[in-house]
Order: sequence, then C-alpha cells, then structure tokens
Amino acid sequence: MKREAYWVVIPAYNEAATVRDVAARARRHCPNVIVVDDASSDGTDSVLTGLDVTLLCNERNCGKAGSLVQGFEHALSHGAVAVLTLDADGQHAPEEIPAFLERSLDDPNAFLIGVRRRDQRRVSFWRYVANRIADFWISWAAGRPIDDSQSGFRLYPSRLLREVTIPHGREESFVYESEVLIEAARQGFAIENVAVSVSPRSGPSPSHFRPLLDILKITRMVAWKLLRRGLFLSGLYRVVVGRKEGRSSHSVYCEREVTGPVRKS
Repeated sequence: MKREAYWVVIPAYNEAATVRDVAARARRHCPNVIVVDDASSDGTDSVLTGLDVTLLCNERNCGKAGSLVQGFEHALSHGAVAVLTLDADGQHAPEEIPAFLERSLDDPNAFLIGVRRRDQRRVSFWRYVANRIADFWISWAAGRPIDDSQSGFRLYPSRLLREVTIPHGREESFVYESEVLIEAARQGFAIENVAVSVSPRSGPSPSHFRPLLDILKITRMVAWKLLRRGLFLSGLYRVVVGRKEGRSSHSVYCEREVTGPVRKS
C-alpha cells in the first residue's frame, strides 16, 4: 500500500483561524485531505480557497460525529484503505501522520489512537480529570486498557469503518469516538497506541468538548452497555490486571515513541 491509499478527514466548526494551516500541513504527508465544514459561521470554507483539498459542507450543524462519518463515507467511496482524523484547531501536529502510516503498514487492520503524554494532558486539571474518568469507563466496557480515549488523532482501518456501525447524530457528537473504541474492541480489532504531542489551541474559538456534559453522555452510553452485559466484571478484571502489568513492565500498551483549487462536493 502507498500513502495515496490513505485519506485524512478534518472536521471543522468555526475554525477559520487554523484550519487552512492544519489542512495544508496534513497534505504534505497525505495527498488526500477532506475538510468537513460543519455549517460554520466564520468563513471556515472560504479560507480554504486555492488549497488542493476536498471540502464537504454541511448545510446544518451535524456535530463532530456526523461530520466524521460524512468524511469517512467519502473516503471509502474513493477506495481508502484507512482514514486518519485530526482536529482543525491546531492541537495535533500533522507532521506526525507518517508515524500512523508506518504502523498501519505493519498491521493494516489495527485501530490506531494518538496518545498524548500524561503531563501534556494535565494542562487543564478538570479536562484531565474528565478524560481519566472516560478512560476508565470505556476501558471497562471494552474489556482492555485504553489510554487517551478522547484523542481525536486516530487512524481508522477501512474494515472497521465498514463493519462497525455507530449512531452518529448531533446528540452523539463526542460520544461516537468513545463508542467506536468499545465496539472495535468487542469485535476483535487490535487497538494500538501511537505516541503523539499536543499543542494548546491556537485559534480564538474555545474547545467544543464540554467536560461535564459530554462526559455524562459518554458515561450514560457506557453504563447502558455494561448493564446489557451484566456489568461485564470480567472486562473490569482484565483492565485492572492489564494496568498493573503495564506499570510493572514500565511500558504503555503497544506504544511506540515517535521521534490547486478546493474540490467541493
């Protein structure tokens, strides 16, 4: 497989200040870049003029989940073997895309998650606490330790996107990215980590992730899945044991250190 078989999807909502730079840098490492403008009101679509990317525009706000799925469908229809996702706000470094591509070549069916160093995740105390709570619940439901479950820097293999169907309405928004981790684990997909860096948001708009409300939605989704499986205590046991084994071996699961015109559709 060559990098031409991979696609990048960048969901964007009111990210005019940063999205062009992110998309341009992503395209240096992957020629197929899709920006999904989720009915922005700040001219997000217009700042991409002259950049050789595919622009998909939502007439109404569909939320992050809906924008991701729209991008996935477009990429799959054009023969993508895998789809990378990263945020439009400048937090993720597109220069780290090659690390995902190299890992995908080793295991084309692996679901890759960009995991930030813990000290970087602690920049915002309450956001860090919310993310750690989400990590615990999602790991329990998945039956295996999952680090940085809220990271949007990921690589989805095409088989996962075709076989795992997750609700993606506006209400799901950030819940989608959590639920797909659980379902991927339950259906036997390997979930591996790629160590990544993260930068503070460089744009003027605040994060669209709401720590309290979105974590409550994620917890509700996970709780329902656990109840349907009789609390899945064996999954909790595997997570606890797995965490202890990971600490004793001083390693992180599967982690490898990583030293033209707009086409409108």
